[in-house]
Amino acid sequence: MSKLTGKVAIITGGGSGIGRAIAELFAAEGAHVHILDLNAAVGQTVVDYIVSLGGQAAAHACNVSNQAEVAAIVATIGKVDILVNNAGVAHVGNLEKCSEVDFERIFQVNVKGAYNALHAVIPVMKQHGGGAILNLASIAAVVGIADRFAYSMSKGAIYAMSMSVARDYIADNIRSNSISPARVHTPFVDGFISKNYPGQEAEMFEKLSQSQPIGRMAKPEEIARLALFLCSDDAGFITGNDYPIDGGFIKLNN
Repeated sequence: MSKLTGKVAIITGGGSGIGRAIAELFAAEGAHVHILDLNAAVGQTVVDYIVSLGGQAAAHACNVSNQAEVAAIVATIGKVDILVNNAGVAHVGNLEKCSEVDFERIFQVNVKGAYNALHAVIPVMKQHGGGAILNLASIAAVVGIADRFAYSMSKGAIYAMSMSVARDYIADNIRSNSISPARVHTPFVDGFISKNYPGQEAEMFEKLSQSQPIGRMAKPEEIARLALFLCSDDAGFITGNDYPIDGGFIKLNN
């Protein structure tokens, strides 16, 4: 039997990148996947692919920063066994180059978005006997990354919320963990480099790749496999932990 047979999973930002890889793997492992994505079209593309392979999935157009919107979607889904908070946006700049508008945008999506999903899903998990929560943090939560002030703030909050939820709901059979990736090669990264380093794309891609001691960026599928383990019953004794998946970035960059 597959690892997630009969499970219902919500994945925010599941229409592309890491979220898409998680959605596809979870569906392949038997989960009924619900993708919440601001871009309804990309979410539906992933759903169509999953269904074509015999999996179960549904797409929901959703602005995760809108609490009422998230709550309404969760209410239509009903039972939820797994929540993956993956939706997020980035910002380049130190504190002085981070405007109030920039800060608010990062906070609304990365922090409030995760809070909104947790706020809607945890009562449902309690009602149905428990569940597994996985939040996508970042190495930026625990080490200083140049020119990532607002992004680092948001991922530090994700880490802290993960631990708080793990402590508060352990008696409800709800497990909560986080993953802290280093750089992952996704279409988002390619677009990010093109936007912020025009004319230097190849140079910056290589520089960012080599910042991991292992010498490359991670693949989304590698993040998805760790997510699968932590959300499956195989990890039933694991809660309140953060898992760097960083090619040695935190410990070996010396």
